[in-house]
Amino acid sequence: MPNTADCSKRASLVLSGVLVLAGVVVTGCSGEARDAGQGPGAGPHPRATPSGRVTVVYETRTVKPEDRPAVALIRNSRVLERSADWVNRALTLPHDLVVKVTSDVPPGVTDAVTQPDGRTIFIPPPFLTEIEKALADVVKTVERPAPFPASDYNTDDLTVLSTEFIFGHEMGHALQRQLLLANLGLEEDAADGYASFSTVNEVGPGPSLAAAILFDEIARKEGRPTLESLSSDHPITQQRAFNFLCYLEGSDPKKYQQSLVDSGYLPKTRAPLCPQAWAMLDYGWWTQLQPHFSEAFKAQGDEEQRKAHALLIAETKALAKRIDEIRSSQ
Repeated sequence: MPNTADCSKRASLVLSGVLVLAGVVVTGCSGEARDAGQGPGAGPHPRATPSGRVTVVYETRTVKPEDRPAVALIRNSRVLERSADWVNRALTLPHDLVVKVTSDVPPGVTDAVTQPDGRTIFIPPPFLTEIEKALADVVKTVERPAPFPASDYNTDDLTVLSTEFIFGHEMGHALQRQLLLANLGLEEDAADGYASFSTVNEVGPGPSLAAAILFDEIARKEGRPTLESLSSDHPITQQRAFNFLCYLEGSDPKKYQQSLVDSGYLPKTRAPLCPQAWAMLDYGWWTQLQPHFSEAFKAQGDEEQRKAHALLIAETKALAKRIDEIRSSQ
């Protein structure tokens, strides 16, 4: 987790492909994939109501012995299924989405990745092992950040929580691609935003804090940004960590002011912008998803969207009153 107050402790972190931790999937249930739409030549009959489902499949036969502990940790935690259950309950997808924890991945895939059509997410077991090993090093070499609970500052909990956030990122990709959602910026930024939106609203601060810890260590290992990292479609790794913390702080400034801002983990120059940033993100995702709410979730979803809209108006007005003070202090 970024700490502008004290960065004296450094951890050794080795994680392949870290710049493309393209992230996070919300998944759940199990079963076979199916296409709810009609294929070519299906005739003039009207399409059936979209009924795509998110399914999590663990292809255990492909998992090597050295990766089995990490896979078992994630499987037993059911974080993938928990995320999937929300999507299955709240949204109507046009196609099934299968999340495959498997070593049988497309050529060149080393990290969690979402296919271009948004119907398959691959999670390579060695990727989970790398996350686990990296966070084991963090626990041994980095003093626990103040905002993170002592009871959860261990390898297993950090691995589960950060993985949940990373999978949230991948789910963001899948929803954008299946639902053909409009982006006003880079898709990678939107996917990170969905990870924050989904975990902060449904789980709490744990995934955001754990992901910030992981990404901060990745950034330290990477060192100074290169031309490739600066030109990537992903934000700079350290910037992503601060973004995770900003959205979290903005979701409840009174709750997180002392632990994140006063303690120096989120700079005071950034923090005043975070409540409006969170309000915009929250309203944006509720609005994007609203046309795709399931019948069972529609009333609740509409209310969440309405509350998010009211919050955005309030936070924008509050920012307008303070903007001169904020600018002059930077």
